[in-house]
Amino acid sequence: MLLPHPKPKHKHIVLTSHPGQFGQKPLPIRWGEADPNERGPIIATLGNTAHRNAIGTHSGAYAVYRALAVASGNLERDHRADLTNTSPTVSIGPHPSWGSPNKIVSIDPYGTLDNGLFTELRAKGYDIRPSIAITKAHINIPEMQEAVARGRVKVDGKILNAKGELVATKAAIEPVWYLPGIAQRFNVAESDLRRTLFEQTGGMFPELVTRPDLQVFLPPIGGYTIYILGDVAAIADPTRPVAVRMHDECNGSDVFGSDICTCRPYLVHGIEVALETAQAGGAGVIIYARKEGRALGEVTKFLVYNARKRQEGGDRADTYFTRTECVAGVQDMRFQELMPDVMHWLGITKIDRFVSMSNLKYDAIVKSGIEVGSRITIPEGLIPADAQVEMNAKKAAGYYTEGEVPDEVMLTQTVGRQYEEVL
Repeated sequence: MLLPHPKPKHKHIVLTSHPGQFGQKPLPIRWGEADPNERGPIIATLGNTAHRNAIGTHSGAYAVYRALAVASGNLERDHRADLTNTSPTVSIGPHPSWGSPNKIVSIDPYGTLDNGLFTELRAKGYDIRPSIAITKAHINIPEMQEAVARGRVKVDGKILNAKGELVATKAAIEPVWYLPGIAQRFNVAESDLRRTLFEQTGGMFPELVTRPDLQVFLPPIGGYTIYILGDVAAIADPTRPVAVRMHDECNGSDVFGSDICTCRPYLVHGIEVALETAQAGGAGVIIYARKEGRALGEVTKFLVYNARKRQEGGDRADTYFTRTECVAGVQDMRFQELMPDVMHWLGITKIDRFVSMSNLKYDAIVKSGIEVGSRITIPEGLIPADAQVEMNAKKAAGYYTEGEVPDEVMLTQTVGRQYEEVL
């Protein structure tokens, strides 16, 4: 005999990724508090779901690889990172901007867990992990060796050695979004932002719409790598020169030397300017953002390449941006509004030499309260022949082209004199 189905105990069903946790309150996050203990830790680990006070998880898109490792039996589900001896090799901050809720909304300024931050909570079983790591590294690129051989840059034995190797401090940063701040930055309602994020990720993060109490989100996107040349303390010292190259990822050019764009030449030029500024007693900062193909992705970028080259008349400056829009729907999805957050984390209040043609980057930086002195465009001699279409399109679109340092020789002579004065 068939038995009747039991009646449900609840009158309604609520969509949630935290089943059975109604009434539980995770540790609060008071974004913008200057004291990190008052601000509270960000807990996005999966060991104890009751402790989670953020949406998403560490490592962004790489979390999918972690899932594969767990599914295949290569990684224990409850693995906890042993953070012994992983603390930063150089301390950065805290800076006044860390305590301003509007200055930094897309990264966790206290993400390094430096100086034993939240040790008491970790001792109680809270799995609190860094979202920022800082280390030291050598940079060795062929163009720098050539610059040494031609005498274009000075070997000082401290920042640059005779082999053309650069000594740098580098930091890796995962994005950590404070949703009310992100919504304010883009002038949208937080509810609309949450709903759109939920829908456009295929419902990947239900908590965006079911847990309004969780205000922090670790999105599955790439973050930043920062390379600092010179004294880190100079970055936040308004009396010392600072150069910045804000570079958006371009794998084809940056890594493989594709000549259809100016990305690698401009990156290398930015490194030279950073080196020269560091040798002049300041600091040079290269910020490398994982925003491949103007944040449209590499597949879309390659489709656009084909569309540009196969159109009637071939690749042309007058259709450079429109062909991108035909494929992607927009010309650019990098949205530089969040980009200055990294500079505020570093404590930058002024940039003496900003190596960029982008008005969007410049405007976002200035609007955020950072003063910009001179702007440096890429020298004509560094532009590959196949990239002239890109440059002509950018000039026609109003990209910055004036006010650059006149030429490479003058740049080297000027900074060389400053460097000798420092010595």
